[in-house]
Amino acid sequence: MATAEATPEPAALPVGSYDTALCLIPPKHTWASIDRLRILYDKAYEKWPPHVNIVYPFVGVDSLSSASEMIVSELRAWKEASGAPKLRIRLGGADAFSHRQGSTILICDKDPVRAAGLSELRNRVLGALGRSPGSYQMHMTIGQSDDASSSSHEFLLKKASLLPAVEWDVEELHILIRGRMQVDGNLTSQMKIWGVIDLATLSISRIAEPTAIYETERLAQGDVDSERDVEAQNRYTSRLPYVFSSSEQKWKVYPGPSSQFKEESVPQSLTVASYNVLAEFEYPPSQDRYPLVIQNLLGKSGISDVVVLEEVTDDFLSYLLREDRVREEYPFTSCGPPEQSDIGPLPSHLNTVVLSKLSFSWEWVPFQRRHKGSMIIRFDSIGKRNGGVLLPAVLSTVHLTCGLTDGSVANKKLELQSILKYLSKKYPENPCIVAGDFNITTSAYTVNAALKKKAISSHTADNLTEMETMIAEAGLTDVWSFSRVQYGDSSFDEDQRHLCDVFEGEEGATFDPTVNELAAEMVGSGLNNRPQRYDRILVKGQGLFTISGFNMFGKNRGLLGSGAAADDGSGTQGKPSYASDHWGVRCSLKLASDTSEPTIDDSSKLSVELQVKAPPDSLTDVSELRECLSKQNAFPSERDIHEREAALALLKEAILDDGESGHVRGKPAFVVVPVGSYGLGVWTASSDIDCLCIGPISSRVFFALAVQRLRKAVTRGIKVLRRVNAHSGTMLELEVLGIKMDLQYCPSTFIAETWPHAMRLPPSDSVFTLPTQTLAKLKPVRDLYYIRRTIPDYAAFKVAYQLVKCWAKQRGIYAAKFGYLGGIHISILLSRVCKLLSYNSKSVSVPTILTTFFDHYAGFDWKSHMAFDPFFHKRLRYVRTPREPMVILGYHAPNLNTAHTASPPSVRTVSEELKRANALLSQEGMTWCGFIGSDGLTERAPEAGAAEFLNAYKTYVRIDVQFWGVSLAKGSGFVGWLESRCVMLLVDLNRGLPSMHARIWPARFVDRDTSDEDKDYQGYYLIGLDRLEGADNESMAKDQIKITIGTLRTVLEKFEGQIRGDEKYFDSKSCWMSASLVKQSEVSHLRLDGREWGEYTIGDDESEEEEEEEEEEDIEQLDRDADAPTSSKSKKRPVHGTTSIPSRPAYTGKFRSSADVISRLRWDPGMDSSDYIVGYNDRFLGIRERALDQWKSEQTDEEFIPQHRIEYFKRKSDGVIVWDRKKRTDDIFGSGVSNLPGKDAS
Repeated sequence: MATAEATPEPAALPVGSYDTALCLIPPKHTWASIDRLRILYDKAYEKWPPHVNIVYPFVGVDSLSSASEMIVSELRAWKEASGAPKLRIRLGGADAFSHRQGSTILICDKDPVRAAGLSELRNRVLGALGRSPGSYQMHMTIGQSDDASSSSHEFLLKKASLLPAVEWDVEELHILIRGRMQVDGNLTSQMKIWGVIDLATLSISRIAEPTAIYETERLAQGDVDSERDVEAQNRYTSRLPYVFSSSEQKWKVYPGPSSQFKEESVPQSLTVASYNVLAEFEYPPSQDRYPLVIQNLLGKSGISDVVVLEEVTDDFLSYLLREDRVREEYPFTSCGPPEQSDIGPLPSHLNTVVLSKLSFSWEWVPFQRRHKGSMIIRFDSIGKRNGGVLLPAVLSTVHLTCGLTDGSVANKKLELQSILKYLSKKYPENPCIVAGDFNITTSAYTVNAALKKKAISSHTADNLTEMETMIAEAGLTDVWSFSRVQYGDSSFDEDQRHLCDVFEGEEGATFDPTVNELAAEMVGSGLNNRPQRYDRILVKGQGLFTISGFNMFGKNRGLLGSGAAADDGSGTQGKPSYASDHWGVRCSLKLASDTSEPTIDDSSKLSVELQVKAPPDSLTDVSELRECLSKQNAFPSERDIHEREAALALLKEAILDDGESGHVRGKPAFVVVPVGSYGLGVWTASSDIDCLCIGPISSRVFFALAVQRLRKAVTRGIKVLRRVNAHSGTMLELEVLGIKMDLQYCPSTFIAETWPHAMRLPPSDSVFTLPTQTLAKLKPVRDLYYIRRTIPDYAAFKVAYQLVKCWAKQRGIYAAKFGYLGGIHISILLSRVCKLLSYNSKSVSVPTILTTFFDHYAGFDWKSHMAFDPFFHKRLRYVRTPREPMVILGYHAPNLNTAHTASPPSVRTVSEELKRANALLSQEGMTWCGFIGSDGLTERAPEAGAAEFLNAYKTYVRIDVQFWGVSLAKGSGFVGWLESRCVMLLVDLNRGLPSMHARIWPARFVDRDTSDEDKDYQGYYLIGLDRLEGADNESMAKDQIKITIGTLRTVLEKFEGQIRGDEKYFDSKSCWMSASLVKQSEVSHLRLDGREWGEYTIGDDESEEEEEEEEEEDIEQLDRDADAPTSSKSKKRPVHGTTSIPSRPAYTGKFRSSADVISRLRWDPGMDSSDYIVGYNDRFLGIRERALDQWKSEQTDEEFIPQHRIEYFKRKSDGVIVWDRKKRTDDIFGSGVSNLPGKDAS
């Protein structure tokens, strides 16, 4: 600093006015890089230009003329006396100083020689005014920070240091004066140029009317409503991308395309990705995650033609663009590396950057909030021709305001409006892509929780919905939603827990605190700790783009610091972590030259059009719907979930592990997969678990092995209840930890070894060239996987499914075996509605899905149309036969029509109930519990529907069912078979009396005073009879009545003959049935049978001795196959001389099992169980005997002996053997050899 003047000025001017300043202003071409920071961080931006103050505060406005004359005079004297040096300034260093309001971030010239020259100039100026110099820190302000110890302060200081050096010759001194004005009713000010002192000529250029330095006066307030404002700011931010020059080893601004757009240069496809890379917020920033981010970007699932990166910082971008492979894969970048001296920092701490294989230009659309805006990319080589004009494809980047508050959501909506408005005005016909982090809360759980806690208003919740509507109305297609419906999501979660925990709007989440620990750290324990689908890619094809795929990436953990330049001392290197708190999203687009819009396919012409139907106001509350379903026990409790998880895990462990094997052998690869309602995730506490095991061995060998392993696990809680040989194959009915399970098996080596890869293969793949029975076994799991992979919002589907199921049960139409709806039918019909709504870019609530569902199918013409998924059956080849009154197509072969048991009467009943439901849901004031029936309580709803049925008809067909002397399980076998024949009775009734409508209630009724403890059983099935609408309303003549009754009785007698004549299932010694016509008064005393029998599969129970012998043979063969080398297949089977299997009599008919005999002897009142002895084969002592009353049948009992070891039953009183396994004689039931013609049973 120069010394004070030796002699005081005789006419000193006061220096203290903040309305004037004497300063240096750099050349205007250097402003851009400086103002990109100042507009965001400097409170004085636009009030002041970029400047270096010489004297501020300066003299009063009235003294400006005399002061300028005095300064010029002094400078002239200085020049004449010593030849004043030519001054030059270079602002290349960054610093900060503290003051009362915080800290100021600045750039300065740290060269002492140049700084001294500028200080001498200031001293001369002050001397001319008669003032002492005082202290002086030459600087140019970049911004302010509130806390000098914060990381944000350090990051801003780092940005200032990254600015390209601003260097110029000091040739002018600018005199500024404050001009006051009003902007939007607010008083503000701006420094304007009053005059310029030319240091070369030492002349004063006075400006008559002080001029504004910036051409617009509204950018400081961030108002971008006018196109003029946007254009004004674009002059500072619109630019070409950077490309890497290998010769100069630096990034340079792309000079632009060298030739015009050429048709042949258009690529055939385009992949676009978006990835929020998670910025570092602590200074100095850790680089441990950077290698993981780069691995994801360059990995197979992440590499793209264009990548939009959010939350990019200066440090990360510099690191990223140093990577050689990044330079090779992405030659174009919207922003160059900040560490390069001639490029400069990114404007904000969180920035959006675009990497691309294709050249482009871009422009910036600012939002009202600082640091927020959208980058509009215009591709040079991609576009569509409209006549002779090329309309380039554009891509808009998105990173909306985060948070779930009234203010943040309002800002989000405004920002989204700005983007959509800009695109619609400037690029109305251009193919368009919008990609990035939308930060729109999608989880219904999060939104509802925020509403309940009053963290947000109902208006804010409406704004969230309105944003989805804005996207749809702009003609933008959500790629995730479209691809999931069209192609399925290959990355869906197979975890059953996920199916129970997910809420509406959480499917396809890209920010998941429940899985990603980085996301969990970001949200803490607040309301927003649920999965959210923040990141999206939206497309408006305009005939150019067709969506062909979607995937997520970045979902695998890596080791922190792997490949990082150096250890930053954080202690995290080597720890497993995700690369970011977000998953990346990528879409694939096909480029077409024609202008036709993509269609679903030809099959869409056969699909009935879907119209959205909004629910009345009384039904819009999803929480009320959930509460109603909770009363129905539609949602399992946490205990139910844990019990089934444990049961399934135990079953898998028992099946897949061969336990205590005495020797090592090759273990075949098995897969146990839940199917049915549990596999789909729509189960309730009363549901069984259906399981399918897939493996490489034959079914016979598998079940032999499985039964052996399951019996070993009896002490762990597994019971083999029944083994059934049905027409569809063998099945085991099990009880595992108290949970009923059905286990089936499918032999398929490839599918077992590559599970679950095969489920993602197209149906036409050669892998599925399998036998029909094998495909039939695979069909449930293939259909299930397809439904789960393609439902747009699984949680919404699940809630809607439970409501439809509860309604169907209450109305008596939930029973597929009676020709009504079953779980698979509801799944297909409902998923079809969900997918069609989603395909039309409709984001709808669960109530809207339901009202649309009932409205659509209430008007469905089942005779003329087929219900099918047009996204799966794109070329429908199914040919309907006249014998199919209803067609609801499944997905995979064989047996495409899932409604094959439907009959004309059952279809009519279902159609009438759908119309009734639609009418109820159209009523104002209707509630969900009112819709289901009564008050919605579980025990009341089915009873209410049945009670209505008992009073709905004057005449009923009553089918009496009785059985005695056998267990409930055995009796249920007969009843189950009888139920399967009721469909044929409905068909015969319809055929004989086409003007009569017959409706069966799909449940058993019993007398009101019947006790569940009764040993004998008598129940009833009821079919209500009514004349069809449109029939002659006049009373029937007596003759016509007689004919009708006669026809009914003929049909019923035929049905009775069919049932009683089937020796396989009907045994007059233990059961009986009859069918008769009764009046309404004769059924008024009935009630529903509340006993849980479970589902009984029609088939043959294998006799126990056959089962045991076959198991031993099959397991021995499996052991030999596993132990022997491949060449041993040609060797003869070894003979075991010590094993003797008794030969059986020639008769191979049905022989009653020992379990049936025990049950009959114990429960038949005509027999005395104490008079019978059981003869059994002890493994060590040979044949032993025990009194029947002392025989233990419970597997957990210490004295339990497997029933397959029973050899005979003997009467004590006369010593006669009444049942003999080896001789196959049976005097108890008369089965086996005793049943042969001419054979004396005694």
